[in-house]
Amino acid sequence: MSEEEGPLVRYEVADGVATVTMHRPRYRNAQNAKLTYALDDAYLKAINDDAVKVIILAGEGKHFSAGHDIGTPGRDIEGPFERRATNWYDHVDRPGAEGIFVREQELFLGMCRRWREIPKPTIARVHGACVAGALMLAWCCDLIVASDDAFFADPVVRMGIPGVEYFAHPFEMNPRIAKEFLFLGERMSAQRAHEVGMINRVFPRPELEEKTADMAQRISKMPRFALALTKKAINQAEDRMGLRDTIDATYGLHHLAHAHSALTKTDHIGGMDAKKMAKSLKGES
Repeated sequence: MSEEEGPLVRYEVADGVATVTMHRPRYRNAQNAKLTYALDDAYLKAINDDAVKVIILAGEGKHFSAGHDIGTPGRDIEGPFERRATNWYDHVDRPGAEGIFVREQELFLGMCRRWREIPKPTIARVHGACVAGALMLAWCCDLIVASDDAFFADPVVRMGIPGVEYFAHPFEMNPRIAKEFLFLGERMSAQRAHEVGMINRVFPRPELEEKTADMAQRISKMPRFALALTKKAINQAEDRMGLRDTIDATYGLHHLAHAHSALTKTDHIGGMDAKKMAKSLKGES
């Protein structure tokens, strides 16, 4: 059985903690539509299991995730797609900006908002790369812990795009650091991410899994409903500080950028592919 024929997400429960593991290691857990819906299935399973108190999101292989799938053999941009996170009509075969706008509204922005509202604590366990769309997967979790060799980056300005769809940058770090993060498009180390407040803890790589499990166990001892209400209270506070409005406003700019690239370049992502993006993160031209 090939890697793509196997389960794209692995789901395990132990001692009240569900671990949801992205499983496309050959492609650095790049997020295609199939992986998105497999993640959603796993999250729903954890939500509906009374034995699960905390959910951990992880990635198989050398990296947490390289972000959205922009060129693997398993890229499934054509659909058809379900509509779980939005009520938009079927966008398959829609011309121009319409199809891309509706696709990303469902698969990326809508799903992140859906997962942010999971009524159980979620922890992103990051190692290796957490790039572009992978930031969204981590940011919609309640806590982020990382190995000391992890790095974070949003290099999509190179595509002509002002950041990923779930534009939480000015909330995950202060606005001046967010500008640096996007303008330069460089790797941010786990240590730096911790300094700017984007992640909660940094652990040595060999200890990451154990330390994350310990944190999840301690959280699981708290009253279930109190955790859900506390999470809702803080999410509400973020939204009243402007998170939701910022993301909505920037989503429009994101798709103006896609349309501009489609008109002036070879495609809506400015002719960039996974290899070019990887080179850019290494400082290569």
